[in-house]
Amino acid sequence: MTKNVIEYFYSTHSAYAYLGAKRLYEICRAHGCTLIHRPIELSPVVKHSGGQSFAGRTQAHVDYFFGRELERWAAYRDLPMVDFRPTYHDNALHLSSGMLIAAEQMGMNINALSFALLQAHWRDDIDLMSETDLTKAAQSVDIDAAPLLARAMTPEVQAVFEANTQEAKDRSLFGSPSYVLDGDLYYGQDHLELMERAMTTPYPAPKFTNPPV
Repeated sequence: MTKNVIEYFYSTHSAYAYLGAKRLYEICRAHGCTLIHRPIELSPVVKHSGGQSFAGRTQAHVDYFFGRELERWAAYRDLPMVDFRPTYHDNALHLSSGMLIAAEQMGMNINALSFALLQAHWRDDIDLMSETDLTKAAQSVDIDAAPLLARAMTPEVQAVFEANTQEAKDRSLFGSPSYVLDGDLYYGQDHLELMERAMTTPYPAPKFTNPPV
């Protein structure tokens, strides 16, 4: 039996990646999946796919998708979350993403570290550019941040971050989180259950066509 492989494209400040992470891990454990973390720079991916920036959306859209929907999903997934847009949400993601890439390269528990960073941002309002904040988040899951921070901003690690982002653009992904199972995209943590079904009951091959836009 072929082992399922999930490519997990997400940004380290993604609310919906946070809300879906534990469920994703549960699915992987239940089905023996291999999970490949691919941290990305979100804004270029959204722009490339034709999506709108946060500032380009209407207030009603922001309040619904990045307000009310977050509250509902946090309650549904039983996860704590701040009731405001995190203070440092617009800060760069290179350091936190580099930590995750370095953790994977060094054989550390990237699942635990990834969730710790996402949760610390959305529960504790941490700054993902702060080495102090990142260290505390790593310590919460018994991971030594020092060797990760030492490697996070090296050219080798940042090249992986750039390659992940380019891969997301090349595949025309829409945003974070995006899960790719056997080449089939499931966008958004609200599609995790649909993805899980595909592992036991595959969907028919895609046939639907649309006119050019």
